[in-house]
Amino acid sequence: MRCEQIKVPLKGAAPDAVLSTYILDNHEEVDIARKRPLILICPGGGYQFRSFRESEPVAVRMLGLGYHAAVLRYDVAPVTFPAQLLQTLGAIACVRRHAEEWNVDDNKIILMGFSAGGHLAASAGVFWSRPHYSRLLDLTPAEVRPGALVLSYPVITGGEHANRPSIDNLLGDTNRMYLDTVSLENQVNEQVPPCFIWHTGDDAVVPVENAILLASALRKSGVPFELHIFAEGPHGLSLSNQEVYGTNHSESIRPRAAKWVGLMDAWLRQL
Repeated sequence: MRCEQIKVPLKGAAPDAVLSTYILDNHEEVDIARKRPLILICPGGGYQFRSFRESEPVAVRMLGLGYHAAVLRYDVAPVTFPAQLLQTLGAIACVRRHAEEWNVDDNKIILMGFSAGGHLAASAGVFWSRPHYSRLLDLTPAEVRPGALVLSYPVITGGEHANRPSIDNLLGDTNRMYLDTVSLENQVNEQVPPCFIWHTGDDAVVPVENAILLASALRKSGVPFELHIFAEGPHGLSLSNQEVYGTNHSESIRPRAAKWVGLMDAWLRQL
């Protein structure tokens, strides 16, 4: 396995970003020419920080399932929209440029986001096909297209059910005119890639209505999706196991919600 820190140059359109990559090796005993999907992880943190719990431990779990993985170190407040979106689109293009070298199936660059990182992944999913954003990076929509989205308890709306701190951090004081733009349920069209979404019904930080609003918009646009709402569990579960909570916080582990990983894996393999 190769682990590297890769700079994502954005040509001044946004601050350069960094990808932490985890690339599995091929071997002649199995398949020396194997092309694997790559899961590009956007950790959460309310656009204020990037959660470790939703970063490297998730990448390691994805490696165990046979996916390449990468974690995007995108900027947070006081950097505001659309910088994070451009960093994500640039990261997708970066993976695509390295696809042959890394043995990546470039039709299966999968964006995975948690909480505010789910908002970021979903933003790339709804805006990749709109040339305005890719042109800012001197790229084409085809170069920044994600193959699928995996959204874990995502922030979606800036409306009634918003996680207001995330939206406020994303827009800052000067970009409030973008509130409807970043209310992603209003931006869905038929170009959004297939989505796997999960949430918990009693999430007290990001209301479950965020996931439901997105699923409803996807259905209206004819976009394939799978939605799982687990009955209970606090916000920020990540893998919901001891790897991310340790033995001192086992009360936060929800074994039923932890099943999202297997459900996601089965869903991705049938795409």
